[in-house]
Amino acid sequence: MENLLEYQKIKDFMNESHTYRYDTPIDENTQLNLYSLLVAIFAVGGMLGGLMAGWWADFFGRKFGMLLNNAFAFAAGGLFFFSREAHSYEMIIVARLLIGFNCGLYTGLTPLYLTEIATADIRGALGTLHQFGVTIGIFLSQILGFPEIFGNGEYWHILLGLCVAPSALQVFTMPFCPESPRYLLLTKEKENDAMNALVKLRGTSGVDDDLNEMRQEHQAMQSEKKIGILHLLRKKSLRMPLVISIVMHLSQQLSGINAIFYYSFKLFTSAGISDDLAAHATSGIGGIMLVMTLITIPLMDRIGRRTLHLTGLAGMFVFSILITITLSFTDKVPWFDTANVVVSLVYVVFFAMGPGSIPWMIVAELFTQGPRVSAMSISVLINWACNFAVGYVFPIMQKELNNFSFLPFTAFLLLFWIFIYVYLPETKNRTFEDIASSWNKSQSEAGNPQAKYIPTEDTAIVEFQQQQRSNR
Repeated sequence: MENLLEYQKIKDFMNESHTYRYDTPIDENTQLNLYSLLVAIFAVGGMLGGLMAGWWADFFGRKFGMLLNNAFAFAAGGLFFFSREAHSYEMIIVARLLIGFNCGLYTGLTPLYLTEIATADIRGALGTLHQFGVTIGIFLSQILGFPEIFGNGEYWHILLGLCVAPSALQVFTMPFCPESPRYLLLTKEKENDAMNALVKLRGTSGVDDDLNEMRQEHQAMQSEKKIGILHLLRKKSLRMPLVISIVMHLSQQLSGINAIFYYSFKLFTSAGISDDLAAHATSGIGGIMLVMTLITIPLMDRIGRRTLHLTGLAGMFVFSILITITLSFTDKVPWFDTANVVVSLVYVVFFAMGPGSIPWMIVAELFTQGPRVSAMSISVLINWACNFAVGYVFPIMQKELNNFSFLPFTAFLLLFWIFIYVYLPETKNRTFEDIASSWNKSQSEAGNPQAKYIPTEDTAIVEFQQQQRSNR
């Protein structure tokens, strides 16, 4: 969520470093290409980290895997901090790749861990904490990026190097947290360790219900061992939950929210706000994200994932149309400048209501232990790939479509809403085995060509119901 002033600081540093090393300024085309690489390499690292998240989680474990991941953040922080002293923009590029890899792993590991340690009645609230932590980081980075703090020509390298702070906090606190009991029992087959982890998590020795539920899932897994990515892509019984998982992540990244993030500074300046004030006003987007994510935590297990996500997409659909209208008629209606800022902020509110957090947790809920990590890897990879695509393509869209650049996102939002309304089951207060059984039931009846998936509101399960011609 950088603004144009921060873009310029990095570009100035690249030019200064080139002049210092070669006694000549960097040419404009080279600077543009290097800067484009610097921006894009973060998403590339995220894609690599997301793809490896499943293997990483199973090989190192959820807890130790997260602890080990901090090494990439410490390395990136060191490169960021010393890049100015070394007059090396290459160090920033490598650091962006490392911190991108670090974030890619976390977007797979954290939701997986939180989902596996939670009971069914608080799983939604606990899963939302992942996005809540992200919004805290965004908001704090925006505050620290104010020109009077670190967002200036003298201290920008300190701001970048502060990425080590949350990693240092985790290094000191994570050792006191238990490993995921599901990982211990279902993957490592260490029932005593799983029971000890459950006792520590629940604060009571009465964990028989949790253990019995995991034993049932483990028994069901005996006929279906761990499933790799290629196997998952070929397995027909898991095709529908995988498609739903991918569409959920697409609905997050292709909603147009990143366009708002990337161009929030320009949005505020076009409304007549000065550059200095606009740099502060962009923190309002981070503040809205933070507050709305906090509000959704108790709602996640009351209203449900499906309702919140559909409400969020519907609101974004309406306000994306209003964004196009206010942009198109800004020259004719003077107050539309301000209106554009308002509708954009409301757009962010609806994003934070559901699409911002639910895709991260829903994947882990739709799958049992065997295919879960592979499904997480595929979904996180898709998420980061779309993040990269939007960042690369939107400036071109803005140039070609001008004030109508949000219309493609409007169309995507409508398509996503329809698909999710038809196919997404409600997962609140349901065990993993219960959710998985709905897919198994669907597959067992898949031989009937007249059958199709329909979500039933009373049970909130996507059931494979018979649609007889006589009832049409």
